[in-house]
Amino acid sequence: TKENKGKLKIFFGMAAGVGKTCEMLKNGQRLYSEGIDVVIGYVETHNRLHTKSLTQGLPFIPRKSISYKNVSVEEMDIDAILLRKPKLVLVDELAHTNTPGMRHPKRYQDVIEILDSGIDVYTTLNIQHLESRADIVESITNIKIWERIPDSILEIANEVELIDLVPDDLLKRLMEGKIYAKDKVETAL
Repeated sequence: TKENKGKLKIFFGMAAGVGKTCEMLKNGQRLYSEGIDVVIGYVETHNRLHTKSLTQGLPFIPRKSISYKNVSVEEMDIDAILLRKPKLVLVDELAHTNTPGMRHPKRYQDVIEILDSGIDVYTTLNIQHLESRADIVESITNIKIWERIPDSILEIANEVELIDLVPDDLLKRLMEGKIYAKDKVETAL
């Protein structure tokens, strides 16, 4: 039943680097300080010091190592989250495609299972990953959008918080290496 399901909040952005993960972590830190049982299920810091600092003090579920094509890949451990049963789990990059061999092909499907078990989820999503917007973004940027999720994910969200940044500030953050490593800046531009 709907009342037994967890609540979903999506930190939604128009581009990488606008601050979705940081805002999700700040919200998680605030709730944790208020006594709510918050855990990190999966957060991608991209080795950004500011983002890493926002994870400090929050309990986390260790990632699950999967061997794929002789490479060890780390994924969110959905079973450990379900076993731990926190009030709220923070899950970055909702549109992520899971490594073959995981229970679900896509992370958004993991999140739906977590919600169905009664756990609240905070997550992050960029507009280009919505199926109805991917082609438009591709036509503007000339970059193929491989990770797509159905727009219906927005329909199950209890709350969507738009995280945005003016283009000049976003470009400045990008050039300063605050979004991607310096060697990836040119491609990201």
